[in-house]
Amino acid sequence: MTLAETLPQKLAEWRPAGTGRHSLSQALGESGWTAHLTADRVDTVGCLMWELTLTRAAADRKDLPTLAAWAETVAAGAKGLLEPLKVVEVDVQRQEALLRSDAATQRGGNLMYYELLLHDRNRAIVRRFRAPAEQTGRREQIAFALTHEVLVKLVEDIARF
Repeated sequence: MTLAETLPQKLAEWRPAGTGRHSLSQALGESGWTAHLTADRVDTVGCLMWELTLTRAAADRKDLPTLAAWAETVAAGAKGLLEPLKVVEVDVQRQEALLRSDAATQRGGNLMYYELLLHDRNRAIVRRFRAPAEQTGRREQIAFALTHEVLVKLVEDIARF
């Protein structure tokens, strides 16, 4: 099965019992990627996500694009989120790229934005944060709602290569 077939099927079957955070890990077909989802709530339409992590086994990377190219591709392709992403920094020494919402959503004196951290072309972590607009306090991670369809597209956009 392909990534586009595997994940929607697993999401449709995922019915965590009880309250609190729940996790699901799913190998994504022949892509070599595994999706690790942590959600506060899951239903037939979507998830209240806490964190999405994609990992792939380290492999011969001669055929893979650079970390910067991966970051630019993800920023250009990830269209299902509330705010478009932009590349903030690519640290070649640490093999990390940081993407954030291009323009944060402002609500009630707070800014809310997505953050996507890419590691060494084999790991990606998506989270959402809330921070005071006046920058007087610390930011905090918050849950974010995604329909299953948007979640699958986001995974495909990140795991494209």
